[in-house]
Amino acid sequence: MTDTTRFWWLRHAPTAAQTEGRIPDADAEADVSGAARLATLRRRLPTRALWIASPTRRAVQTVKALTHVRPLLIPALTEQDFGAWTGQRHADLWDSGEAAYRAYWDDPVHKAPPSGESYTAQFARTAAAIRDLTTEHTGLDLVLVAHAGTIRAALALALTEGRQPPPLAASLGFSIDPLSLTRIDAIGPGWRIGGVNLLSEDDAR
Repeated sequence: MTDTTRFWWLRHAPTAAQTEGRIPDADAEADVSGAARLATLRRRLPTRALWIASPTRRAVQTVKALTHVRPLLIPALTEQDFGAWTGQRHADLWDSGEAAYRAYWDDPVHKAPPSGESYTAQFARTAAAIRDLTTEHTGLDLVLVAHAGTIRAALALALTEGRQPPPLAASLGFSIDPLSLTRIDAIGPGWRIGGVNLLSEDDAR
């Protein structure tokens, strides 16, 4: 179908910060040493595609580990901005008893970290970028290297199909592992989800 635009969403490779339970900043480095996992992904991805990435260091490093193609960098595909909590461990924030942190988890869709943004705000910018890409690159394969929150926002958009409000709370329940693949197709005005969090650790062996 020529009007089908195929989105191949990849979460970037793992970072030391995430392994330690910390919230990474934009300069966090990706661990791209998993040769077998990367090789499995290369075999699964389309050979002719437009590569797109979040401009964060970990996303760009992941692209370079997978292809020689220079990606189109789109700032709207960055992870949710956790503001003052960036660089801190979730466990430490919780144990500190900080009221704002605990209140955030009562409503992680609408509440924003101090000096950060809400998931609702991330969804709005991500959805706008996806709609633009669908319009500008109809009928193509798009490989997008981004973040867990970005991919969840893409899933929320696909699940919406014109319904309001979008199912943001439900989309937060999806597991999106490092170097996992999520397939979403834009088919005319509608969407089809082909698979979420594909290529687990076991799949790559």
